[in-house]
Amino acid sequence: MSRRHRTIVTTGCLTALLAIASPATAQFFAQPADLPIGEGYHVEIFGGLWTPTPEISISSNAFGIAGTDIDFVNDLGIGSERFGELRLRLRPGRKHRFRIDYMPISYATQTVVERRLVFRGIAYDIGVPVSTALSWTAWRLGYEYDIVHRSRGYFGIIIEAKYTDVEASLDTPFGREFTRTRGPIPAIGAVLRIYPVPFLGITAEVSGVRLPSNLLETYTGEYVDVDIYGTLNFIEQFGVQIGYRSLDLSVSSDEEAGALKLEGIYVGALLRF
Repeated sequence: MSRRHRTIVTTGCLTALLAIASPATAQFFAQPADLPIGEGYHVEIFGGLWTPTPEISISSNAFGIAGTDIDFVNDLGIGSERFGELRLRLRPGRKHRFRIDYMPISYATQTVVERRLVFRGIAYDIGVPVSTALSWTAWRLGYEYDIVHRSRGYFGIIIEAKYTDVEASLDTPFGREFTRTRGPIPAIGAVLRIYPVPFLGITAEVSGVRLPSNLLETYTGEYVDVDIYGTLNFIEQFGVQIGYRSLDLSVSSDEEAGALKLEGIYVGALLRF
């Protein structure tokens, strides 16, 4: 997916959220009722499992030698894996939430090269055995303010920083080469939640950022995070959640470029205090 296409999709999602949040849901926000089940918490902890479909490509130049655009799925045999995730929500007030997410992602596989690859100035010819490792550790620290908050749902804005640490390595009988990118990525977004019935919440979140090429001389990047999920609350303190999430990260510099996209269904449980 091109950067222009991803930008259009992100803009469309945000526009849809704003459209849904106004006239289409005004009747829900206007209805007087008791708080839905699960909305009286001060601390919420979510633990879940996610099995996304990966789309990963990385290139790395070195010693004046251009690197190959390596597809980690088709060239190196990386497949779907299951990952855990933790989310913490601290709610000092009805319209305020502090958000902390932690998700460690890692892939490891072995394969035989089927086409000539160049990575960090080293050529890997056809038939060479390669052990591949990819790790992506993501922290998400943010603040949410609900502009509209009613008994049947709310609409809010999100300001956050995503600390991302990505490392990819290729290990062969001739040696090991790796590349690593890490640092904070600021992002903004929106969240919409509707309670069609008091024990069921439907939520859509979109956040992201795009750094234009003229902002930093040697670095550009884009991050888009889309999360749509339903929460079934059995009691005030406990609920289960199922959702669909897409994480899309692309970064490039003078010597390196990478694109990582993960999307798929996740399930988890929530505890509230």
